[in-house]
Amino acid sequence: MNQSADLLVGDAGEAVRDLQARLSAIGFDVPSDELGRFGECTLSAVRAFQNSRGLLVDGNCGPQTWSALVESGFALGDRMLYVRQPMLRGDDVAELQRRLNRLGFDAGREDGIFGPDTATALTEFQRNAGLAPDAICGSATLDALSRLGTLAAGSVASVREREMLRRGPHGLDGRRVYLMAAPGFEALGDAVTRGLLERGADTVLDASGAEASLVAAEANQFGAELFLALRAGDTPGCRCSYFASAGFRSEAGFRVASAVQEELSSLLGCGHEPGGRAYAVLRETRMAAVACELAEQGDVAAMRLLVARAGDVSRAIVRGVERGVEVPADD
Repeated sequence: MNQSADLLVGDAGEAVRDLQARLSAIGFDVPSDELGRFGECTLSAVRAFQNSRGLLVDGNCGPQTWSALVESGFALGDRMLYVRQPMLRGDDVAELQRRLNRLGFDAGREDGIFGPDTATALTEFQRNAGLAPDAICGSATLDALSRLGTLAAGSVASVREREMLRRGPHGLDGRRVYLMAAPGFEALGDAVTRGLLERGADTVLDASGAEASLVAAEANQFGAELFLALRAGDTPGCRCSYFASAGFRSEAGFRVASAVQEELSSLLGCGHEPGGRAYAVLRETRMAAVACELAEQGDVAAMRLLVARAGDVSRAIVRGVERGVEVPADD
């Protein structure tokens, strides 16, 4: 079933049954007396699934949650994997990326999206394994991956990110930064943009409120080296998030997120550690990406505090970004 509209508490029907069946298939069971009805047990299951996948935990089954549910149903070997448009997505793709990275073939971030980096890594693996280098992951390629799996050590993609941090330019001067300010955060976005420009960063501010995948595509087209989002979150206080999936985290994103959160802690009471999440703006951007969730969604008092301390908050964010990209040569 193609799910286009959000499913919410109180909804009923076949779409809800489909949702519940998909949740149950991956271990988030819903009791039989609630089948076909989006009640409290379904809400708890959706929230638990969202949390497990690094999504925004709001209990609503919207497009991102539905896509993640569909993707979670694919295991490596269930289907052939190859380059196509739109790109194939799924847990099977993420597992292929993980295996390639651990064997030393750089498939890029383990984001579950079969893109050019994954195709190139797969081709190189096939060539080295004596297979036809067609960038199609079928049974012969899976057999070769299984035979060589015992040689796997660590993720070459993580190593590459660390090396890029060491060798890349230090500081913000000349770096391309794409800044997204969600509705309600426009004024803060303006202040952060000014601060980044003053430090020499080539910065674009996106306050369009567009859907996350569209924003990620714009950041990719801009050729940004860093993506930064200012938005509300799903927990009290503030928290900075970076892209992470099972067995992989963005090293550059983690470093910037940690530095920004440390700068914000004394101002906003950030009680959480920086978290690895799989929001679309973190997963689909091709550069280091950080989401600054500065207040819980709907927390009016926290938003008022942000407005009152906008100058201090913007300066703290800029200091954190600057610290996050200043990597000692021997780190």
